[in-house]
Amino acid sequence: MDIFVSGATGFIGSRLALRLAENGHTVHALYRDDRKKGVINHPGIISFKGDILDPESLKKAMDGCSQAFHTAAFARVWDRDVASIYRQNIQGTMNVVNSGLRAGVERFVCTSTAGVLGPSAPGSFVDETTPLRDHYFTDYEASKAIMETTIRTLVQTGADIVTVNPSRVYGPGILSDSNGVTRMMQKYAAGKWHIIPGNGKSIGNYVYVEDVVQGHLLAMEKGRPGERYVLGGENLTYDELFGIMGGLTGKKYLMFHLPVPVMEFAAGAMLLLAKVTGIPPLIIPGLVRKYYHNWHVSCAKAMRELNYQPVGFKTGAALTLDWLQNIK
Repeated sequence: MDIFVSGATGFIGSRLALRLAENGHTVHALYRDDRKKGVINHPGIISFKGDILDPESLKKAMDGCSQAFHTAAFARVWDRDVASIYRQNIQGTMNVVNSGLRAGVERFVCTSTAGVLGPSAPGSFVDETTPLRDHYFTDYEASKAIMETTIRTLVQTGADIVTVNPSRVYGPGILSDSNGVTRMMQKYAAGKWHIIPGNGKSIGNYVYVEDVVQGHLLAMEKGRPGERYVLGGENLTYDELFGIMGGLTGKKYLMFHLPVPVMEFAAGAMLLLAKVTGIPPLIIPGLVRKYYHNWHVSCAKAMRELNYQPVGFKTGAALTLDWLQNIK
């Protein structure tokens, strides 16, 4: 069938578009940047240059499609125009769904983030039943939470939309801001990463990109309209993560636990410099403050309802390191 994919040159979107094309579908791939168009080079992919904020370009790209995957998002850590984050992640989603409905799209899968669920309480976890928060650490998370509220409103008007919430995604693909974990792995393997945030005990959830792609496909096939599904992987502390990395690479470098307050001060300085120069900071204080918390995620619902079966971090990391070795 003909299937629309927004954000088709992004980390998740490009892998999804290629998987769909390999499965025999015709993919209508929306992209903005000509420099990235080559990542979706496949005879089963038709490229449409456009923008989710431009309904006319969406109309052309979605014509004839019966399904739509909306993966496009503003996912960078900072922008001088904060409002642009909200425009792209909220208005952009409304444009995709409304344009799709007019074009005859029957079903949508929209990509959110597990970050909207917030940190987990000690000894517990977050999942789909966790309510949206009043406060978020970043504008990206806040905008995605509002996006989910908007989606619920669209569902109430009859739109068939399933939401998926990936956790920290890593794996082969574009080494963009959305693939920061893989960039960290690349630097570690090269002996250029020696920092462990905080005391190393903060828990995060790490999911292999091909599992996230499969989760999107399963959500389209089996997901219940109006529901959301967490697409997670393995919960690990930073100490555990780097321990696995050391075992896989055979390189156990000297690592330093950097206190979170020191990182927060440095991030604040970077943010101040960014506001003056316009050069994006490597990290912002909101992201650093997340290291004070655990982000223990459960994907039991997706496993139960979608037959979602993610690999463990050791397996996914081994595949990722092998890919990194081959792209040198």
